[in-house]
Amino acid sequence: MKKVLSTFLVLYLLWIALAGISLEELLVGAIVSFLIAYLVRNTSAYDFGLTIIAQTIKFIFMYLPLFIWKLIVANISLAKIVLDPKLPINPGFVKISTGLKGDAGKLILANSITLTPGTLTVDVEEDELLIHWVNVEGKDTNDYFKHIASGFEKTLGGIVE
Repeated sequence: MKKVLSTFLVLYLLWIALAGISLEELLVGAIVSFLIAYLVRNTSAYDFGLTIIAQTIKFIFMYLPLFIWKLIVANISLAKIVLDPKLPINPGFVKISTGLKGDAGKLILANSITLTPGTLTVDVEEDELLIHWVNVEGKDTNDYFKHIASGFEKTLGGIVE
């Protein structure tokens, strides 16, 4: 029954996102989503518990505002570099270590770093991330981690771990 509920929720949320929220659409979407979820229950390879709802709420209200703020700051910083006639950059590759243990946390961290202008996660191996940074700041891995990932990791640790 857990797989049916999980599949139903995913399908129903997708239905709402695509169809809208009129009463008729909600009813038809619920019926269709339940029928499909019931029919594919034996072939469905995933299910999730109710903890994902709490994690999703935390992600939306704790992590996304942090990410948006870091995104704005990084855009301004990169714009200043690009608009400066001297183009004051110090490109390079840096390695940082992460304390996140789960694959989901590492994936979100790596993608957040990549989506932030000026940094690109090139490789993730075990607990280390190799990052290309347009303007390397700092002298060692602790400085690199502080500039690039500390806020992301601290918040993600409280959500996905």
